Amino acid sequence: MRSSSRSQSRTSTSARGRAAADKPGLRGDRGSTFARGRAAERRVAWHYRLRGYRILARNVRAGGVELDLIVRRGRRLVFCEVKLKEGPGYGDPLEAVDEWKRERLRRGAQAWLHTNPDLSALQVCFDFAAARPAGIEVVADP
Repeated sequence: MRSSSRSQSRTSTSARGRAAADKPGLRGDRGSTFARGRAAERRVAWHYRLRGYRILARNVRAGGVELDLIVRRGRRLVFCEVKLKEGPGYGDPLEAVDEWKRERLRRGAQAWLHTNPDLSALQVCFDFAAARPAGIEVVADP
């Protein structure tokens, strides 16, 4: 009997979620953007995995900054910011990366390394990944 009441609860909750998704500006609208962003981050993580990197962390907060992806291969430690923009009217995802965003990523990386001192001797790099329908483009920050 309990399991049937749980399934009824899930059904009514998902029905409310679908109703909200149909109305612009409500939680469902934001949630779908959030889901697309997370899907883009998973695609970028696979991009790194296929190149021999190990995923150390995803979507962690450090120093008040959300770090999308932290990966490692050998002595190379990469902090990657993932950008997704859909449709031709939104421009290139990498256009959203400015000096403020770079500095924010560096600050978050420093805070994360402070809590993970065993990794601070590695070569630290910063990448920006553009997730597009055609594929992933990763640009290293000089």
